[in-house]
Amino acid sequence: MAYKVDFITVSETGLETSPFSKALAGLRANEARYFKNKYNQDFIVIPASESKETLDWVTRILEEERGIVIKSKPLETASLLVEGIKWIHVFYESGLSINVLYTLNNPKKRAVGFKLSEGIDIPEELAKFKFARQKSKLAGIIRGSFFVIKKEY
Repeated sequence: MAYKVDFITVSETGLETSPFSKALAGLRANEARYFKNKYNQDFIVIPASESKETLDWVTRILEEERGIVIKSKPLETASLLVEGIKWIHVFYESGLSINVLYTLNNPKKRAVGFKLSEGIDIPEELAKFKFARQKSKLAGIIRGSFFVIKKEY
């Protein structure tokens, strides 16, 4: 069932099985606020069990671009198309959030981003990435990293 993320009242709905559900809810709310403020778009998530095609697409990009296989269970996905940019988000039980920014008309502006809340260990499969810190009112300290997508998907 689809769920509209409220960034005013942060909820752990859909993330309850994660030991980091509160931190993950903050990350998700932070994304919701960004899309509402920048693009006036609601951030709608759906259970990972209902988004196989989206998960397969993200998994393929991670594997083909960097040989990355995420070990954690995906909980939810969000998919938005705004101003010619396909944005895909996947929220994992481990507290990891992955977002894919994929411009439809400009192959030079495509990337995969990784976000973790403070206190969440960097997953082994992402150990080679350097994570920068940023403050968020909704998520506390967010650590993030990214890589540029080189192929067409």
